[in-house]
Amino acid sequence: MNVIFVYNADSGFFNSVLDIGHKIVSPSTYSCNLCKITHGSFGEKEEWKKYSEASKNELTFLHKDEFEKKYKVKKYYPAIFTLSTSNSIEEFINKEVLENMKNLGQLIQHLNTSSQTR
Repeated sequence: MNVIFVYNADSGFFNSVLDIGHKIVSPSTYSCNLCKITHGSFGEKEEWKKYSEASKNELTFLHKDEFEKKYKVKKYYPAIFTLSTSNSIEEFINKEVLENMKNLGQLIQHLNTSSQTR
């Protein structure tokens, strides 16, 4: 299964610097819970990196501007999608579910449970 993770942030060096600053200064108001639970202030969390590398699924990680440019759609972010063999985008885990997750363990558990039912 091809799983696409879309962060509620734009790509680019300047945006990355702003995001790092925002996460440090005011983490409670940072607008991407997917980023908060998979990354620390300066990079990917080790547990997430190991999970991603060990996954049997093809994982793609995109910023919202990259996703919209590539797939020509706008959605609510952060979100996780699947890509069918016909290149059809389907919502896998929506923004509301992601925003209610408290930690990386919950995300991993949800991914494992959801992928077993597909």
